[in-house]
Parts: sequence; C-alpha cells; structure tokens
Amino acid sequence: MRTNISGGSPYEPIIGFSRAVRVGNQVHLAGTGPVGADNEDAAGQTHRIFEIAQNALAEAGASLADVVRTRMYLTHVEDWEAIGRVHGEYFGNVRPAATMVVVAALLNPSWRIEIEMDAVIPDAPQK
Repeated sequence: MRTNISGGSPYEPIIGFSRAVRVGNQVHLAGTGPVGADNEDAAGQTHRIFEIAQNALAEAGASLADVVRTRMYLTHVEDWEAIGRVHGEYFGNVRPAATMVVVAALLNPSWRIEIEMDAVIPDAPQK
C-alpha cells in the first residue's frame, strides 16, 4: 500500500509531488531544501533540512535511524565539510550510504543544500 506524506507546500498539487512516499517498509523523502532558513549558512541550512526530514519521516512511521541512503546536492563545493559535519551529527552511528554532488543551482537561489533520503523500516507490518 502507498501512503503519500505532504509537507504542506502549495506546489505539491501543481507539480505533482509529495514530501515523502511510503510503500511497505520503504520511505522515500523527496529533495528537501532549507525552507525558512534562506539566510542561514550552509550548516544552518542543513540543520533545517534535518528538522523537515525528521517530521516527514515520523509521519511515515520512520526515523533517521531507518535511513539507508542520502543524496546531498550542494551549490558551493567549499560547503562540503560544513554540510558533511552536520550530516555526521545526525548519522554518525547510522552511517547510511551517502552521495554528495555539486550542482550549478537549486530552485531557490539562496539555498546552498538540498537533501534526499531513503529509509527502510525494519520489521514493519505490510499494509
């Protein structure tokens, strides 16, 4: 069974996306930008993304401990270490497979980072 998790964005129905989608014991979190932290530095923006991600994962019945993969999209290569340190604060023990890619731009020009996550909930009952 599929469950779509809304993030409350007015663009979700226009673009046709969900903040997260749960299918069985898998949760796929869409690319998440630092909404509300536009003026923060790269580390602050990354912390904001983790706040948003934790809420969406919780609504899907998962947590950061269930994350098995992350994809980080940076607009400034020099931010890799600050972003990586924040990633490590949340995932130091979990250690998901992670990819970091430098891109030319994100949808909001003030965003320095966007992150996608995939989680697998162990022993989750199938609905």
